[in-house]
Amino acid sequence: MFPASRYSCQAHRCIRALKGITTEHAAPQLYTTLHRRARSSAATPQITTHYTIHPREKDPRWEGVEMERFADEADVVIVGGGPAGLSAAIRLKQLANEQEKELRVCLVEKASQIGAHTLSGACLEPSALSELFPDWKERGAPLNTPVTEDIFSILTEKHRIPVPMLPGLPMNNHGNYIVRLGNFVRWLGEQAEELGVELYPGYAASEVLFHEDGSVKGIATNDVGIAKDGSPKDVFERGMELHAKVTLFGEGCHGHLAKQLYKQFNLRENCEPQTYAIGLKEVWTIDEKKWRPGRVEHSVGWPLNRNTYGGSFLYHLNEGEPLVALGFVVGLDYSNPYLSPFREFQRWKHHPFVAPTLEGGSRIAYGARALNEGGLQSIPKLTFPGGLLIGCSPGFMNVPKIKGTHTAMKSGMLAAEAVFARITAESPESETAGLHVPEYSDALKESWVWKELYAVRNIRPSFHNYFGLYGGMVYTGIFYWILRGKEPWTLKHCGTDASQLKPAKDCTPIEYPKPDGKLSFDLLSSVALSGTNHEGDQPPHLTLRDDAVPVGRNLAVYDGPEQRFCPAGVYEYVPLETGDGMRLQINAQNCVHCKTCDIKDPSQNINWVVPEGGGGPAYNGM
Repeated sequence: MFPASRYSCQAHRCIRALKGITTEHAAPQLYTTLHRRARSSAATPQITTHYTIHPREKDPRWEGVEMERFADEADVVIVGGGPAGLSAAIRLKQLANEQEKELRVCLVEKASQIGAHTLSGACLEPSALSELFPDWKERGAPLNTPVTEDIFSILTEKHRIPVPMLPGLPMNNHGNYIVRLGNFVRWLGEQAEELGVELYPGYAASEVLFHEDGSVKGIATNDVGIAKDGSPKDVFERGMELHAKVTLFGEGCHGHLAKQLYKQFNLRENCEPQTYAIGLKEVWTIDEKKWRPGRVEHSVGWPLNRNTYGGSFLYHLNEGEPLVALGFVVGLDYSNPYLSPFREFQRWKHHPFVAPTLEGGSRIAYGARALNEGGLQSIPKLTFPGGLLIGCSPGFMNVPKIKGTHTAMKSGMLAAEAVFARITAESPESETAGLHVPEYSDALKESWVWKELYAVRNIRPSFHNYFGLYGGMVYTGIFYWILRGKEPWTLKHCGTDASQLKPAKDCTPIEYPKPDGKLSFDLLSSVALSGTNHEGDQPPHLTLRDDAVPVGRNLAVYDGPEQRFCPAGVYEYVPLETGDGMRLQINAQNCVHCKTCDIKDPSQNINWVVPEGGGGPAYNGM
């Protein structure tokens, strides 16, 4: 956080000139003025060098470089090797093998290994898994910790208020398993390979390809061998194209290709804006005397105020050693730009109810990921000519359960069944070159996924009331537990998360305690535990649509919130090397691919694109 005295003189002059503007209208007018003045200044340093912002066709350094791409054909291409993508691939090959059909299924995954980018709580509801593999126990699925105990609490600063876990409440975990989701996803990958799915980890899908009629043709993987300044290296290689009859997009929360598809096919025309949270997680080894395998603990309340949505989890794993997985979730619709989700998480671990479990233990892993929280109201149109959306990309998370793996898997399975039926039909009818499969949406709306999401559709938006957390809990108790979510109305969200931040002048800075190095830690030592690494000499994949906006608007109006909402220290405001003022520094090598910056940036100026394949975190069973 940088005090006002360290802002650029230019920003100060703009703020003084606009003192008379009301809060309601300050942001857009202030942005327009600052943007105009910043653009007219030659002093704005260049930050973004990526070709998506600076086209190579206009760059003389790229003249004469060979740009032809090799193309390959498959029946189905799947983007994303998470639970949804792998479940779809598995189900496709199961059907093909059962009916003795030839079907080529290719899956690309940007992580260096299947499961390396996977992060979740994770308490797994096994319903979809049991449908996909009824014999999953015999197959050795890594579900080693059945839930034996449920604890739910409201925390105050010094005390805990226990909340009874009544049968039927969404947080009841009877019959579920505590898992390390990365290990589970790796196991799914092994099952997929055995069935004949072609898996390509380390290949990042960077571009959607289209037929001349506008339908999706497939994807292209990203180019490699581009220097940090945007010029071609001697080892430059063009990505390859994968063409398919149907492409399934299962990128996970806030997928960068899905964002393009929303615009291309107007998929969000009839739904609410998607809303999100950021989830931060650590894995610890603890004293065996404090270890309770199968115990699930959740809390709400402190250190967040009643108007900030969020909560915690602490799961005791049974993995052969005394391990706990713990984490903190903060809704990204918070309004105070001084809030740091990472530091709230570190502060929470000092609560008298939490600290005793961790004292004497050792932290062995850290990571972070954005979560879809919009629910049923925010699900876009799922099908379009040549493709469809599955899993957490469109958003099938059951928010009050804090579970989305089972619904993501089921969406992938339903997609596979619909796609297989169309591809293998005697004469698949299609008005476009890429097959349109609306049957997927129909099947999903008739499944238990839709029924489950419909019942909890109002729980998350109910927190937008004067009483905040407590009003939302009362609503949940009355309308979910008593009426089972059958109230005849659907609540709306309050807009995008990016639009919720208030100007810094209207908010109180939050003073966070210094980390003690025992229970709480600094950001960079945490990122080191994520195994994150990127090829250093490549253009930063955190691109800015306009390099002048961070200082001109985000720092001037919101005190640079990206340096606090990023859980990996990617964004830093540092003094200019020459002259007065500040500049934004992007430490792209730290990025854990959580997508929070793309979501929460109040200027919507940050656009996350894929780095070279294989980069990013290297989670070991997160």
